[in-house]
Amino acid sequence: MIDVVEAIRTYNAKRDPERLQRKHVAMRHDPFTFLRGTCHLFYAQLPADKLLERAPPAWVCGDLHLENMGSYKGDNRLVYFDLNDFDEGALAPCTWELVRLLSSIHVAAASLQLTAAQASHLCGLFLDAYTSSLRLGKARWIERDTATGMVGDLLHGLRGRLRPHFLDSRTECKGKHRTLRVDGRRALPATDKQRDKVTALIKRIGEREDRPEFYRVLDVARRVAGTGSLGLDRYAILIEGKGSPDGNYFLDLKQALPSSLACRLKIRQPDWGSEAERVVAVQQRMQAISPAFFRAVSMGRKSYVLRGLQPTEDRVALTDWDGKLERLEGVLETMGKLVAWAQLRSSGRQGAASADQLIAFAEKRRWPAQLQELARDCTKQVRRDWKAYCKAYDQGAFKT
Repeated sequence: MIDVVEAIRTYNAKRDPERLQRKHVAMRHDPFTFLRGTCHLFYAQLPADKLLERAPPAWVCGDLHLENMGSYKGDNRLVYFDLNDFDEGALAPCTWELVRLLSSIHVAAASLQLTAAQASHLCGLFLDAYTSSLRLGKARWIERDTATGMVGDLLHGLRGRLRPHFLDSRTECKGKHRTLRVDGRRALPATDKQRDKVTALIKRIGEREDRPEFYRVLDVARRVAGTGSLGLDRYAILIEGKGSPDGNYFLDLKQALPSSLACRLKIRQPDWGSEAERVVAVQQRMQAISPAFFRAVSMGRKSYVLRGLQPTEDRVALTDWDGKLERLEGVLETMGKLVAWAQLRSSGRQGAASADQLIAFAEKRRWPAQLQELARDCTKQVRRDWKAYCKAYDQGAFKT
């Protein structure tokens, strides 16, 4: 039996207290936010079941849930909808990815005003789309012209999001000079030491590029984003880009930690040069197209993932299903396809099962129902853990 309070404390030790406190408050809000913030706890308590241990190994993002898919602009300048968070990426039984997504549907049901029957129905649609796509054996992708339903609405709605407006929403502009808006919501002030270290890093990167002036740093702030990563070293960086004021670019620099799956994995992992290299490698092999500026970097003894921040990044507003279940059905079918395509795309790489092995697994008929039952057990565990956390939180156990 795991001590939930101690496990959360240990995992989050040494994080930035100001942003960590925001994480503690957020996880108190509802079970779904708690699930998002405690990936490590989910895998530490994963049931010891043959279906979860003996399924074909595949590359997984590791933290798959309803809000870990979204839109972004690829390095080819086209906009895609895909898996978008690979901090926990690893080589694992393919069912680990699935059971976490299924559990997230049940855990989020109350927040989305879904009945238990509706949540189970959506789980079934996700698995049907996943197995059907695996059996076809061909990896595809979702872009604006191929998207439908709520995903299509999201991608088509991004057409009007232009860089100047995005910059104006995140910065303060005086003439031709921009600075990051340190509003306490998306950004917090960086210390002089942090600013100098980040500036020096970006300068070194720029010196290896064709246009070093593009990477001239204008401002640096501590970034507030996500749930599970709150409290880690993370920076929003404003750079010169194509020219001030409206050609400036944003970068995101995020510390990489070991995958939460490592506590339970029995599959041998590649010998990565750093945790950031792991994250970048897994994301590049699972996504159809990588985002702009995407790379692993080091700053001191820590490794970081660097990427661009874009006006085209967003998630489907799941709460806007407006009582029309078919709208959510389309989203879950899309998610099932994306997971299958990502696993097919990365199949056969460094220990992952071949496409033929994944196809053979998808042709078996019994395991989807078994996995749904396991997801219900995981859901019950998440809810118990959340209640234990809330009790401890209310008693002051997480004050910093």
